[in-house]
Amino acid sequence: MHPIRHFITITKHRHKVIRYCFKVGIGFQGLFHDLSKYSFKEFWTGAKYYSGVRSPNSKEREVKGYSEAWLHHKGRNKHHFEYWLDILSNQYVPIQIPIRYLKESFCDRIAACKVYKEKAYTNQSALEYYEEKKTADVLYPTTEAVLRTWLSWLSTFGEKETFTRIKRIKTYEDMNPYL
Repeated sequence: MHPIRHFITITKHRHKVIRYCFKVGIGFQGLFHDLSKYSFKEFWTGAKYYSGVRSPNSKEREVKGYSEAWLHHKGRNKHHFEYWLDILSNQYVPIQIPIRYLKESFCDRIAACKVYKEKAYTNQSALEYYEEKKTADVLYPTTEAVLRTWLSWLSTFGEKETFTRIKRIKTYEDMNPYL
């Protein structure tokens, strides 16, 4: 059980996301990022399965076959694509994520990679992680195309240029020239 280390890790992550959210134009929204991680259900599970090199939810999933903390988290945080799945004709279907939550999701991915990879982090890390997890098929097609474009921008142009570009994007239509 590592409550102090877990607290430091999630707070470090959250503060990075907040900083990035300001850079992409959703600063106020960023102030509320991942507050559920401090709830009893998520925090104590995180402290119990803390390793410092990956999400405690992954370890809980290995031990129990599922993660109660993750189920709690994804249902309360709109920046996770799993929040935007619905059922149509007995099948899960992705819903287009509003652009402001997609921006937060992008910032979240960068911050998570930086926290867990530390010195091994590069501007390619978030794109590599995205491709490794193969989540594209459970994202709404336009959402997937925009997220992949932003991750590619980060990989190619770096943070400053990418944040500047994303800050200008207010709707999916603003992305049409890039898709």
